[in-house]
Amino acid sequence: MIFADRREAGRFLASKLTEYADRPDVLVLALPRGGVPVAYEVAQALHAPLDVFLVRKLGVPGREELAMGAIATGGVLVLNEEVVRHLGIPRDVLQAVIAAQQEELERRERIYRGDRQPPDVNGRTVILVDDGLATGSTMRAAVAALRRQGPARIVVAVPIGAPETCAEFEREADDVVCAVTPQPFHAVGLWYGDFSQTTDEEVRELLEKAAEGHAPIHQGGR
Repeated sequence: MIFADRREAGRFLASKLTEYADRPDVLVLALPRGGVPVAYEVAQALHAPLDVFLVRKLGVPGREELAMGAIATGGVLVLNEEVVRHLGIPRDVLQAVIAAQQEELERRERIYRGDRQPPDVNGRTVILVDDGLATGSTMRAAVAALRRQGPARIVVAVPIGAPETCAEFEREADDVVCAVTPQPFHAVGLWYGDFSQTTDEEVRELLEKAAEGHAPIHQGGR
């Protein structure tokens, strides 16, 4: 199955998430940027509020693909102490990487959310949405960071995913919905007719449009 674009993929994914429709505890969080058009369709179909959950991987200097932790929306820091210890990464180097990624995360928060506060996820059922799962590294960091904020339940939901990666998330999330798990998988983009990059402007527009129909879901009830 090949989706025309992310919006169509989102509508298909929503059809697999009907048990979460019309529930006051449900919140849909998208991983920007590609996850936002997908999550917008999911949120609309489920009549749930939509926001973004920003995650920045903390890469080991010189080996950036190797994560030594992650930071996320809401001031959450998750460190892989084993990697830090094993590689002997000095604290000042670690702090420099955190500071650089925190600056980028805050920049994106301003672009996407403006002056709106991050959502309060405590006690909520949170559906984390992206446009696909390949290795799952970003989603894994998102789940770990989100768990620190006390949601009642975390649901990982994607239109397309590598079968083995989706299976791995069964141990990390409370529910996993991979709408399609083709074998062989190869890459997320192969399963989309249009997989062009989602722009910051599109993210902002979809979030604003989604917010029009919902009451604020701000941190601490502000």
